[in-house]
Amino acid sequence: MYIKPLLFVFAGLFLAKINAYSQDPDFYIFLCLGQSNMEGAAEPEAQDSIDDKRFQVLEAVDCPSLNRIKGNWYPAVPPLCRCRSGLSPADYFGRTMVASLPDSIRIGVINVSVAGCKIELFDRDNFQTYVSTAPDWLKNMVNEYDGNPYARLVEMAKLAQNDGVIKGILFHQGESNTNDTLWPQKVMVIYDNLLSDLSLSQNSVPLLAGEVVHADQGGICASMNTIIATLPQTLPNSFVISSSGCTDKQDNLHFTAEGYREFGKRYAIKMLSLLGYKINDSE
Repeated sequence: MYIKPLLFVFAGLFLAKINAYSQDPDFYIFLCLGQSNMEGAAEPEAQDSIDDKRFQVLEAVDCPSLNRIKGNWYPAVPPLCRCRSGLSPADYFGRTMVASLPDSIRIGVINVSVAGCKIELFDRDNFQTYVSTAPDWLKNMVNEYDGNPYARLVEMAKLAQNDGVIKGILFHQGESNTNDTLWPQKVMVIYDNLLSDLSLSQNSVPLLAGEVVHADQGGICASMNTIIATLPQTLPNSFVISSSGCTDKQDNLHFTAEGYREFGKRYAIKMLSLLGYKINDSE
């Protein structure tokens, strides 16, 4: 009468062992979220589409035109967000990381971003109020994530945790919240929710927040950088990535391809330092 319960116990232990071995501790995964500049607003060039098997993207939406299916890993060539987005900081973050880390380490990114959105879109418990009054063009993008980008990010992140280890969060948002002094607290709520929903430790998952287009480029939202600079005072394990000198488009709102390459490299330099590595001098 005790044989069946024992079989269930052994089966459970066996499956747990298989799962433990399937998760590769050398597969570093990074969550990416924000609005248009994290989504990617520059046309990729030939140099941006050379793939590296050590740098992958977990597709967060179905993209038939790219032969990508939601929830699967693919070589990380742009677009890394939705099917029609462009080059983003995540591209050269990943490329710089794999060039600077030991060959045994792979990098994976998950990018769930929505152009033009306020930070409120990623508020797990209150996003419905924001979406209900959003313009149709934004609702259309939100609908690509079944109406809840935050939930899609968590869904994909949980899948990714079967394959590797979440090492950090790359964040770029603020243009639509310019002059919102409560922005740091709103970011902290999202960060805390992600840690809770993904069973992550604050000490092991830093958040890197990029500045919006800098005043030295004529950025029309550059005043927001003063608020972004205060984020580490509210969120201890957060770091601000400077956009100074990162070239922008004529709209003074989005970066050029060159600007994204430099910006992504800066995200990587900070993350590498937090992991105890230095950037490869050849990069």
